[in-house]
Amino acid sequence: MKLVLFDLDNTLLDGDSDYEWAQFLIEQGVLERASYEHRNQEFFDQYKAGRLDIYAFLDFQLAPLARYPRAQLDAWHQLFMQQKILPKISAAARGLVSQSVQAAHLCAIVTATNSFVTAPIAREFGVAHLVATEPEQIDGRFTGKVSGTPCFREGKVTRVEQWLAAQGRRWGDFSETWFYSDSHNDLPLLERVSHAVAVRPDHPLRQAALARGWEIIALD
Repeated sequence: MKLVLFDLDNTLLDGDSDYEWAQFLIEQGVLERASYEHRNQEFFDQYKAGRLDIYAFLDFQLAPLARYPRAQLDAWHQLFMQQKILPKISAAARGLVSQSVQAAHLCAIVTATNSFVTAPIAREFGVAHLVATEPEQIDGRFTGKVSGTPCFREGKVTRVEQWLAAQGRRWGDFSETWFYSDSHNDLPLLERVSHAVAVRPDHPLRQAALARGWEIIALD
């Protein structure tokens, strides 16, 4: 059996769901544009530059989840999927995922974006397993804090290994391990698998992929 892992933002999606969720809440009037839009862009720029403080970002990104009941959040998310996410899913991305799912490989989407935002997106792709940053919940409500290790940089390796262990599996159980990503922030997991694939890579990842002989693709 093969293990096939997919990054989500700017890999399977032609955009960033974390960034778009904050922008969506601003457009809905849930968040104040003057303060949140600038901060959202600032964090996005830090991510691209490889200097994001993940805990500072999660304080910013998870706080709105704690202010509203789950029913309201779910209603917003349905609209978010229609307006922001579905237009960013290409036929090529759907085809890449479908090929692995239909081949009965063990597949997972592995993303730094929190599971509230990304679980419906994983379902849209038909992927049963999601390894994401987990927002803390108490009695069914989000607290605005993170639960466990954020699924970011080296944390992606940690979280994938925890997920495999929960199923009684480990890396050595697979004939091949694959990971598709666009970002140099994912180098720890890309270097852990046997087949790393750079998807529309940022410049640092493109340089690393060329140096290591990794495949480079574009899901357009």
